[in-house]
Formats: sequence, structure tokens, C-alpha cells
Amino acid sequence: MYSGAVARMKDPSIRTLIIERAAHMLRMREPITLRSLVSQTGVSTMAVYTYFGGMDGVWKALRQEGFTRLAERFALVRASADPVHDLTALTAAYIGTAMDHPDLYRIMFDETLELEDHQAVDATLGHLVQAARRGRDTGRFRAGIDPRRLATQSWVVGHGLVSLVTGGCLSPRSLDDGAAMLTALFIGAGDRPDGCRASVEAGWRHLSAPMETDRPPEVTQGDPR
Repeated sequence: MYSGAVARMKDPSIRTLIIERAAHMLRMREPITLRSLVSQTGVSTMAVYTYFGGMDGVWKALRQEGFTRLAERFALVRASADPVHDLTALTAAYIGTAMDHPDLYRIMFDETLELEDHQAVDATLGHLVQAARRGRDTGRFRAGIDPRRLATQSWVVGHGLVSLVTGGCLSPRSLDDGAAMLTALFIGAGDRPDGCRASVEAGWRHLSAPMETDRPPEVTQGDPR
């Protein structure tokens, strides 16, 4: 029988607030308890149960959140006719996500925390592998290039650089070196220098959220090497 009660809708911003608070506390090496987690957030301890089912749910959601936000950022990088642009754009988007959410980024690869979706890491690399494979298949990279290896090398460039920046070892200005690193990597993989530089320069703009006006340069496929 209808009781007249109306179920309260969950507010996604409260879930986000708790996750970001937990990530910040971990980075600051603060002890995390149910009460300390919600302190200074304006929500009660009941919110932890409402949104996560308890502290165990918070730990699971915490590591996953970084990959969720990365996937959302990757979704903004639409595939174009220029796979070198796209591979650069994905690497830049990875760095941009880490810079926007440094606390969550540090936790993404903390294997002491359980990951809700264990395919999340493979999915991240998978985006880069697809772009690298298109680069090989369209003649931008040499025919013998292993797409997964090239994608991994691109990820290493982004991951290493942004880890040093977010860790305070390098200044944010050092991120500008990433474009030159990728250019050298892709030329070494067989791309032509002039076209490579133009593609990387355009793709590197995805270090910030991509704009509708951001279009890759026009590239002639199948140019002789």
C-alpha cells in the first residue's frame, strides 16, 4: 500500500565530495576514520553508508574514481583522420586529468586498494593502442611497429612526466617538454618530421579540456617515406 513517503534522490556531488576528501587525506597521510572522513564536509557519517555502504565501499570507489574521470576525459578525444594527433591527444588528456585531480591520480595505481573494475587499466591502455594501430595501418608509423609497445611508450612519457610534476620534483612548466618527447618517439617509429610536429602540436592542446575548434592538421595518407 502506498505510504505517501517519497524516496530522496542521491546527490552525486556528495559522493564526489567524500571521495575527494578521502583522496586528500591519504595524500596528507592523515588517519582516515568514519568521523574524520566526513569532518569539514558538512555531511553526516550516515552519508558514507548511503553512498558507499560503509568504509569498505569508500576504498573501492576511491581508486576507481580516477579511472572513471580519465575515461570521461578520453571520451572527449574523438578519433580523427590523423592517428598521430589522436595518440598525442590521449597522452595529453591523461596528463591533464592527473593535473586536474592530483590526489585521485596518486591513488589510481595504489594496488593496496581494491579496484572495482579490474579492466579499467587495460581499457586506458587500449585507447592508446587503437590510435597507435591506426598510425601503423595508415602508414604514419613503420609496418613493423608493435602498436601496444608504442602505446606503452607514449603512456610512459605521460605518466613519468606528470608523476614528477605532481610529486613536486619538476615544475608544471616541464609539461611542455612532453610534446618534444612524443615527437621524438613518433619520428623514431617512422613518422615524417614535419607532419609529426604539426600533429603533435595540435594533439598537445588536449592538455586542457578539448575545444570544438581543436581540429588536427590535414594529413596526406600514404606519403612516401
